[in-house]
Amino acid sequence: MFGDISGMMGKIKEAQQKVEETKKRLNTVLIDESAASGAIKVTVTANREVKAITIDESLLEDKEELEDYLILTLNKALKRAGDINEQELAIAAKAGMPNIPGMDMFK
Repeated sequence: MFGDISGMMGKIKEAQQKVEETKKRLNTVLIDESAASGAIKVTVTANREVKAITIDESLLEDKEELEDYLILTLNKALKRAGDINEQELAIAAKAGMPNIPGMDMFK
């Protein structure tokens, strides 16, 4: 009986390690998004960290337009990053989890 528990605990530690490795890897996955025909560009990591923002000078003349495009572009990039992040972490967690009857939380 204790062998099963220690085996399960080992699997859970393995799952935690896989999740941590996946989080580190997601820092290197870059998502680029643009708006206004490329006049504004945003790059974020799959861990939702903003890495770069490029703004064409033509947008600097209209503050409200710039703000709108920036919000739109950041939201699109962060949504894509969040989707990738959730998928990758779910896969990493599921791969390392022990098969416990009734614990089908990663379907």
